[in-house]
Amino acid sequence: MPNIIKQNNFSYAFDAEACESCGGKCCTGESGYIYLSSGEIADIARLLKLDINVFTDKYLYQHKGRYSIKERVVKDSFDCIFYDRNINGCSIYEARPTQCRTFPFWDYFRHRVNILKLECPGIIDD
Repeated sequence: MPNIIKQNNFSYAFDAEACESCGGKCCTGESGYIYLSSGEIADIARLLKLDINVFTDKYLYQHKGRYSIKERVVKDSFDCIFYDRNINGCSIYEARPTQCRTFPFWDYFRHRVNILKLECPGIIDD
């Protein structure tokens, strides 16, 4: 049975089971920013058993005064540094940032569903 997720004020739904076969399109592809709050930084550092300063230096960079997760270039793709192609998933899933938890229900996609459908095979017209 599909795991269909809906959000108020969005014209689409999301089939979470599509993630299993997708290849991580939301975690790979074009370069982008995944911004973290200080609480999220602490949570991920704790999960990785790293001091916050060590974690920040190794995995984050500053952009416009905010911390964002570094990317790894793989062929012609920019992968989130925490995306693991071997497991086709997130290596910090339990502590992933809010920005990742709320995908694909971002304001940016609210009126750009056709763009979202190119990135995410789990999008269903509601």
